[in-house]
Amino acid sequence: MQEGRKRIKQPVALSGPLALTMRANGHITDVSVTGPRGGALGGSLSADGRTWRSTWAVPAGFRYRATVRTETPSGAPVVSTLHFRTAAPQGRRLTAEFGPKAGTYGVGQPVTATLNRPVPAKQADARARIERALRVSSSPQVEGAWYWVDDQNLHYRPRSFWPAQTEITVRSALDGVNIGDGVYGAGSKPLTIRIGDRIEAITDASTHTMTVLRNGEEVRTIPVTTGKAGYRTRNGIKTVLAKERLVRMRGEGIGIGRGSSDYFDLKVNYATRVTWSGEYVHAAPWSVGSHGVANVSHGCTGMSMSNAAWFFDLVRPGDIVQVVNSLGEDMTPFDNGYGDWNLSWKKWRKGSTVHAKNRVPAAPRLAPIA
Repeated sequence: MQEGRKRIKQPVALSGPLALTMRANGHITDVSVTGPRGGALGGSLSADGRTWRSTWAVPAGFRYRATVRTETPSGAPVVSTLHFRTAAPQGRRLTAEFGPKAGTYGVGQPVTATLNRPVPAKQADARARIERALRVSSSPQVEGAWYWVDDQNLHYRPRSFWPAQTEITVRSALDGVNIGDGVYGAGSKPLTIRIGDRIEAITDASTHTMTVLRNGEEVRTIPVTTGKAGYRTRNGIKTVLAKERLVRMRGEGIGIGRGSSDYFDLKVNYATRVTWSGEYVHAAPWSVGSHGVANVSHGCTGMSMSNAAWFFDLVRPGDIVQVVNSLGEDMTPFDNGYGDWNLSWKKWRKGSTVHAKNRVPAAPRLAPIA
């Protein structure tokens, strides 16, 4: 068996996938390309067996080793090893910052990615390259997808809520990737978060009750009051955003002037925020006579001091807070908290440029290409 080695001293400038073509007579039988940190580069072989092409564009600024196995027309095997380095990227760089911060969250917590520069929807190829490079893994493994919220922000969620006790890691493989239009990816800090118990609080505005479940089992039913006429509580699935032990709430915060009979100025205990516009689950001792009986609030879900303290201690960011049978508007998916779960899985996937779960398919290296 013949063996050969070659090292290319000058950086190789690539604007797309790597192509290895056999110039002598014969055909390629196998190709193995390893890159940074020993990662394998997937690819496929042409129908005539003379050209191998990588599945994706090769990141710039890294060293690679290609081992190419061929056969001569007489059937003699030949192994050639090629060492090369791709040219360093020039020009603008694109990075991704992942969220939320490292910690433990509820089963409804999306993973977020914020880009340092906009990538408009018309640049579909660029968006696809970015999505494929933002790698989410979890244990246990679940199907998930990215959704482009706008030109700079993406959310990632599974088909249904994360399983309890899941560990999630998100990494960027953007470094050196040619995004297009003179923009190259740069490195980003990976993130690992954990999911705790499955906590769900389901409020039925028509029966004035909140049912709290932990891992599918009911742990408490709480008499509550929700939004009255003109201030109806939003229907739909929300997640806990933050917890504040004491909050001063004023009518001005929701557009109620001091001269209105609906005006309020209150110090509120055990406030669990579920929207950025000011919807909370909180203690409402001033309306305790209406708890379980009538809806008299300005949109928040009110309960007794003891129940609010218990709920406050139980939940964490990412836990599910759902409202049903309210006469209010529906919770929007993105502009007022994490309403991501109000989109069906079919609609969610439509927000992904690649319309698939965020995993680069492992293409057979010797599968024919058209």
